Amino acid sequence: MKPYPFTAVVGMPDLRLALVLSSISPAVGGVLVRGEKGTAKSTMVRALAGLLPGVDVVDACRFSCDPVEPDPACPDGPHAEGSPAHRRPARLVELPVGAAEDRVIGSLNLERALADGVTDFQPGLLASAHRGLLYVDEVNLLHDHLVDTLLDAAAMGRATVEREGVSVSHAARFVLIGTMNPEEGELRPQLLDRFGLTVEVASSRDPELRVEVVRRRLAYEADPDGFAGQYAAADAELAADIEAAQRLLPSVKLPDDALRQIAEVCASFEVDGMRADIVTARTAVAHAAWAGRTEVTTEDVRVAARLALPHRRRRNPFDAPGISEEQLEQALQDAEPEGPGPDDDGPGSGAPPEGGETSGPPPSEGGEEPSGGGQSGGEQKPVGAGEAFRARRFEVKGTGEGAAGRRSRAITTNGRTIGVQPAGTKDGHPHLLATVRAAAPHQRSRGRSGAGLVVRSQDLRFARREGREGNLVLFCVDASGSMGARQRMREVKTAVLSLLLDAYQRRDKVGLVTFRAAGAELALPPTISVDAAASRLDGLATGGRTPLAEGLLEAARVLRIEAVRDPLRRPLLVVVTDGRATSGADAVQRAKQAAGLLAGNVTSVVMDCESGKMRLGLAAELAEHLGAEHVPVAEVAADTLAGAVRTRISGRAA
Repeated sequence: MKPYPFTAVVGMPDLRLALVLSSISPAVGGVLVRGEKGTAKSTMVRALAGLLPGVDVVDACRFSCDPVEPDPACPDGPHAEGSPAHRRPARLVELPVGAAEDRVIGSLNLERALADGVTDFQPGLLASAHRGLLYVDEVNLLHDHLVDTLLDAAAMGRATVEREGVSVSHAARFVLIGTMNPEEGELRPQLLDRFGLTVEVASSRDPELRVEVVRRRLAYEADPDGFAGQYAAADAELAADIEAAQRLLPSVKLPDDALRQIAEVCASFEVDGMRADIVTARTAVAHAAWAGRTEVTTEDVRVAARLALPHRRRRNPFDAPGISEEQLEQALQDAEPEGPGPDDDGPGSGAPPEGGETSGPPPSEGGEEPSGGGQSGGEQKPVGAGEAFRARRFEVKGTGEGAAGRRSRAITTNGRTIGVQPAGTKDGHPHLLATVRAAAPHQRSRGRSGAGLVVRSQDLRFARREGREGNLVLFCVDASGSMGARQRMREVKTAVLSLLLDAYQRRDKVGLVTFRAAGAELALPPTISVDAAASRLDGLATGGRTPLAEGLLEAARVLRIEAVRDPLRRPLLVVVTDGRATSGADAVQRAKQAAGLLAGNVTSVVMDCESGKMRLGLAAELAEHLGAEHVPVAEVAADTLAGAVRTRISGRAA
């Protein structure tokens, strides 16, 4: 069945342009496509492969060496001049989210290395993608070390595999394209920055456009070959235009005026580092070639900035990507030597640039009286959080085996070696010394006669490594009237927001349970999208009595379900409360019973929100019943913990 035609995809002009520019100039650094599910992200990416020109490769070379300029370090080489070659279509290689590291970068045969003294390298997906496209659907769900490997290879044009002192390197130049749904979590900022371009896509709200999308999709499913034939001429014309732009690309000049505009724009948006300037320059050159020009103009810089800068402006994971059009036009005008250029059709009003979006607190709400007795049934308006700070690291007790992360101790594929294990348990990286020791006693009985060792599969040993895992951090937040004083709730939300930021950096899943009035609810099911949790927290209103028992029971229910869904991801329960229980009959006794159900089964932290001169210490009592760590809200910040430790040490010294 023929793939869906590229020119048949309706709408999404920015995505279409970004993919074309990356195809013209792979040095741009690939494309990250962000968008909600069902927006044809994957359809358009897969259709792109059919537009790329074919490539000439050396016969029998597993690494797709160019016969004109073969890779001198090719593991299948060296290739003699004039080696037989053939032409094949450009490849689209898809990388599954659950792929093992050896499947991605390739693997070495340890048995042959020890027995025969030869390097037997089995190429991975990076070798298959050389001189083509590498597509990662849901790239935000890929393990960080694999994403880092992909981006390094895309930037350097080479992939290197090192195992137990043996190193193999091969060319790996490809266009990296990743798609992701932001609702399922974000990429780390340093990884996000490594993608050259980014595009936000969303389904159209225009009924006519939606009708046309459905009509075309149904026609394709009914007759794929016939439907593709209708757009064959348009796809062929687009492919010819891409090939012509590739030939023109080396002739395109980037004048100093255009470079000054690029620098002015990047400085205006306060992007970190110099990668933004370089990517914007490469994109502007590619756009000029696409337009058939031999010199970069202001319009090329404008288009390049819109594609290369939005994801580089984010100061923290809770900021929305994007750039201000007026700020962009103002920066372009400021770089003009004598006023706006002839092709500048922007606002040109000379107005001061807009400040861009910020994740800081809303305008001060000071001067308002705190809520009254705190037990009224009326709901109070949400209070915004302050600026997030660096939070303490809370971790789950013991050693787990969950997904790689940065919070709790775990047996992982990466980390320090703490022992060895035989093949077939949980393989991982070969351990050379342990393998040699296992094979050495049997050399005489196996009739060894040469220099190499006689190694059997049962001799293989693999490293057992300890690293860090990501956990499920479930927040159980008291939203009752006793928490309703505005300054107090602001402090609580700031602390929880800081813990959410910490969870993002440590690659945790997060969930949010709230309780107020007469019951509790799951405000956010466990997800890796911490910005979704931050959004729910920002809209959290307070009021009513305190059903503490219901909140703890709802948290226990959520944890039971998640233990079935994701059994290897260990939970950390963070209860945010002042410890009061005032809703229903025997509220205090029921809260103690609910705490007893959780005690010993889950690592817990009680964040004590009680304030004022007269304190009841109820949150500390709750922590005892839960077997949890008791942390006052003022001590959630990492620097307060360090200060407390220094104070205790100095007191002992005195």
